[in-house]
Amino acid sequence: MKSTHSIKRRKSKQIFVGNVAIGGNAPISVQSMTNTDTHDVKATVAQIQAIQNAGADLVRVSVPTMDAAEAFKEIKKQVSIPLITDIHFDYKIALKVAQYGADCLRINPGNIGREDRIKEVVASAKDHGIPIRIGVNAGSLEKDLQKKYTEPTPEAMVESAFRHIDILDKLSFDNYKISLKASEVFMTVFAYKQLAAQIDNPLHLGITEAGSLRAGSVKSSIGLGLLLAEGIGDTIRVSLASDPVDEIKVGFDILKSLGLRQKGVNLIACPSCSRQKFDVIKVVNELEARLEDINEPIDVAVIGCVVNGPGEAKAVSVGLTGGDPNLMYIDGLTHSKVSNEDLVEQLEMQIRRKLTSS
Repeated sequence: MKSTHSIKRRKSKQIFVGNVAIGGNAPISVQSMTNTDTHDVKATVAQIQAIQNAGADLVRVSVPTMDAAEAFKEIKKQVSIPLITDIHFDYKIALKVAQYGADCLRINPGNIGREDRIKEVVASAKDHGIPIRIGVNAGSLEKDLQKKYTEPTPEAMVESAFRHIDILDKLSFDNYKISLKASEVFMTVFAYKQLAAQIDNPLHLGITEAGSLRAGSVKSSIGLGLLLAEGIGDTIRVSLASDPVDEIKVGFDILKSLGLRQKGVNLIACPSCSRQKFDVIKVVNELEARLEDINEPIDVAVIGCVVNGPGEAKAVSVGLTGGDPNLMYIDGLTHSKVSNEDLVEQLEMQIRRKLTSS
């Protein structure tokens, strides 16, 4: 079904993380972060590949030690997706992973010590042509800002961001993106809005420590949705206490619901009621599991009765309406009658056939 609204995105500079464009008119990228021990190369590579298979554009890897940097060197050799390295305080780790092929450094310039160390990291980023991501978090603001504001606020987060921005600006380095994350939705939203009005660098969106799969998905959908609907945001991460693959799925679902990215199956399904002519929930869950490998965009409707069924089914590529009999629609036209025993098989077959022919 065609959207009645088009989001006008904020104009931002474009940078590249590996071969993935961030900002400008590039699609909003979706990323996640590994939660394996980085020293365990095999486990980390396996998780990166699973995240990539789920559709991720980028993956972030924590590199807390020099030993982890050596492991990253091996990890980078074994994967194809661009990797962002997450580093805190130790500038030598940043220098090492830049040498080993990191596609982006997530490091706050103000947290790595003396000016000469900052200059060295920035010079290395310039030499290797890789961007920096400034990451402000409400839970780790500078001590003087905590004292000044007494508690985390949007204004405190923006002030912290500008401290890091000013350092990079003085070193004539503009190849950076910024995040302003809090676990509280409105604090995050207001901070991003304030910063978005003052700079044109790309913004990485996220609600930090959002929570479990269910609660975190809801919180992230609200927070990111409020920003994305106003055109703010160039790359996103949904932070969940769950499998990183879930973060990618939820991230794409958020973008699909706003019409900002079209990837995989957009499944329209009724919540079901006593009018249903087949078990809608069972069919939808089984169909969704079978179609996880599909990356091409396609709209599919599964509706249990004839009240809303025909209208929804006629507006998508493949639709199913419950009735006596159940009817399959292809491109808005009645295609065939389908028995309850055959629903999932027939739906999957028609969806894959439609993708092959288009």
